[in-house]
Amino acid sequence: MSTIRLHRTTTLTPSQYIARLIDFGPGRQKLFGNSADEDLELHHLGLTDADVTEGSRGIWERLHYDWSNPNRVVLTTTDSNVWGGASGHTDTFRRRIDGMTDIDVVVVREGKNLKGWILGLVLGTIGRSVLKTAFENSVKAIELRHGVANGPGRAAA
Repeated sequence: MSTIRLHRTTTLTPSQYIARLIDFGPGRQKLFGNSADEDLELHHLGLTDADVTEGSRGIWERLHYDWSNPNRVVLTTTDSNVWGGASGHTDTFRRRIDGMTDIDVVVVREGKNLKGWILGLVLGTIGRSVLKTAFENSVKAIELRHGVANGPGRAAA
């Protein structure tokens, strides 16, 4: 099992980021590269949760999104062709006194088969930079959509 922690400071408010994170309409892949529009299926959309299948390049997962806490979004993997167990994402938001927002993301990847086990191992080692880049690109794209100035881009190593 791999656990990857990412951090970014942004000018976005938590609600601005969450609004884009839970927008499952066309063009999602422009914000979240690992969520190809053609692989997206929305099964349920509620006021504070959603059930979505998404993925790209032959890897998919069905996720339960829970944004009932305005400072945290929890994505729990409920089915996947490679991920199982405790797999998922947790995005936590903290507003700072200077008006910026710290976003902390924890990605847990537990392979459920050989392909998942190998991918999890790669993500936990050399693949971490790929996830970091994808996360930073998503934040920048959301900043542009909201017309806010780019944040300082301080990312934890």
